[in-house]
Parts: sequence; C-alpha cells; structure tokens
Amino acid sequence: MRSTAPRRAAARPARRSLPRAPLSTRSTALHPGAWWVWALGLATAASRTTNPLLLALLIVVAGYVVAVRRTDAPWARSYTAFLKLGLLVLAIRLVFAFFLGSPVPGSHVLAELPEVPLPEWARGVRIGGRVTAEGMVFALYDGLKLATLLVCVGAANALANPARLLKSLPGALYEAGVAVVVAMTFAPNLVADIRRLRAARRLRGRADRGLRGFLQVGLPVLEGALERSVALAAAMDARGYGRTAQVPAAVRHTTTALTLGGLLGVCAGTYGLLAAEGAGFGLPVLLAGLALALAGLWLGGKRAARTRYRPDRWGTRAWLVSASGAAVAALMIVAADALPEPLN
Repeated sequence: MRSTAPRRAAARPARRSLPRAPLSTRSTALHPGAWWVWALGLATAASRTTNPLLLALLIVVAGYVVAVRRTDAPWARSYTAFLKLGLLVLAIRLVFAFFLGSPVPGSHVLAELPEVPLPEWARGVRIGGRVTAEGMVFALYDGLKLATLLVCVGAANALANPARLLKSLPGALYEAGVAVVVAMTFAPNLVADIRRLRAARRLRGRADRGLRGFLQVGLPVLEGALERSVALAAAMDARGYGRTAQVPAAVRHTTTALTLGGLLGVCAGTYGLLAAEGAGFGLPVLLAGLALALAGLWLGGKRAARTRYRPDRWGTRAWLVSASGAAVAALMIVAADALPEPLN
C-alpha cells in the first residue's frame, strides 16, 4: 500500500503569515515624532465629525498601519488594550444615554423608564424617562468619536519608540518627558508581565483565570514592577539625571517670561479661533504665542546639562508620514461644514 502522507502534505494550503514591519536599523527607522504627528492628525480629523463612516475609516486606517508597521517591542502590544478601552468607553456612553437621557430630542420611543424626581437645583439633569432612538443613535456616534480618539493615540503609542522620542525632546522638556515616557511604558510592560506569568501558570497546570488566579498573578506582577522602578531609579542616578547647568538670572527670568507669555498667547489665540467674534485676531495671536513659547523652550534648554548620542534625524519619510496626518486633519477642518451630519 502506497503512503499518501506526501500527497496530503502537498494538498495542505500554505499558511499566510501576518504582515510585520521589516527589520529597521538606525538609518531606516522612522522618527518617533512623525508617528505622533500622523496620529494627532487623525485624531484631529476624528474630533471634527460624528459621521460613523468617516470614523470607521479612520479606525481601519490606523489599525492597518499598526498591523503592518509595529514591531515586537513591549509597547507595540498596547494597541489591543486601547481598542478594548475604546469599546468600553462606547458601552459606557450608551449606558449613560439610556439611563440619564440624551440632549437630542426624538419621536421614536424605545422604552419608558420610571423617572426619579430631582430637586430644583438639579434642573436639566434627569434620571430615567423616555428613551428615544434618536438619542441612542446620537450617543452611539458620540461614543464612537471618543473611541476613535483613543484608537489614534493607541496607534501612536504602539508605533513610536518612547525612548527615542525622549531623546528628541527639547532640553527644557526633558524632565517632564521622562515622567511621560515612564508612564507610557508602564502599562505595556505590565501587560507583558501578566501574559508571561499566565503562560507560566498554564505550563505548570495551574489555573490562570478567575479571582484566585488573578490574586496569585498580581503579587509577582507587583514585585516585578517594584524591581523595575528601583532599577530605573538607579540607572537615572548613575546617568546624572536632574543635574542642571548654571545660567545667569537674567536668562532664567527671560525664559519664564517668554514661556508664560507664549502659553497665554496660545490660549488666547485658541479661544479666538473657537469663538465666533474672535476669528480675526485668533490666528495671529496663536502664531505669536507659539513663537514666544518656542523661544522660551530654547532658552530653557540651556539649563539641561546633557548630551545626545547619535540623535534621530527627521528625514524625507518622516516628513511624508507627518504630512499625511496633517493633510487629513486640514481636509477635515476645511470640509467639516460641507459634510452632512448623520442625524440631519
């Protein structure tokens, strides 16, 4: 009898591997700031509309780019957590709209809940009452917009290397950047520790689910987080973190004045752009505030006594990636009034 094993093996279809980012070197790696500019452009576009088709398109684009370009680093695995967080925000928004009402009136009643009487000082707030289809649809679109914003931020967090992003920050923002980077890398490392410990418990034949499994996994995870924080503190101390250079008092006062004046100008310009009567002076004040703030950051960087080893360069590909996100944001801002709203 002839064996059919080779014939069966030849008949099996080849498994398709998931797309992965190519191996990147220092010369081919994309600047991490470009990923953040691209993601913020998508988030800006998502904040200008509640159209579910456009929001779904932004989510698909962000997910495809993450699936193709992310690496195997711990922070690259946090995108799934942001997706789950977006779904949770969407569900909470729908629950609140169901029990607390919606500002959008409607004629199609879905349910009649018993309304709780509230005092006079709580006018405008209600608990219970009529639940309309228009109100639930409005809550769905509003929650989808918030979820899209979280997805865009998660895409930037999964694609940008936080350590390389910290190297690119100005000297005046270095200390604040360290705190932000440590906070950004805490959650991905925590998720990686939980997966590793759960896999180890499954290999030993122990339960990894339920309250008992959670409690038995939580202690090693907490211990690993404490050990990592102690090692980080020792590494920062060995590298002279917090050491500042001596600068004249006039430079310090000028830096403070420029930074505060620039921030006030940015706030006033933003308010002018958002208000209907301040569109004429909003943009010039915003640009002037940005210029003053950048000058203050440049002077404040003289206090940071640190050097950069082989800094990342903003190349052509970084310009193209950041320009694509900025173009989407600009197009949505310009065409936001022309787009039809889904509830109209």
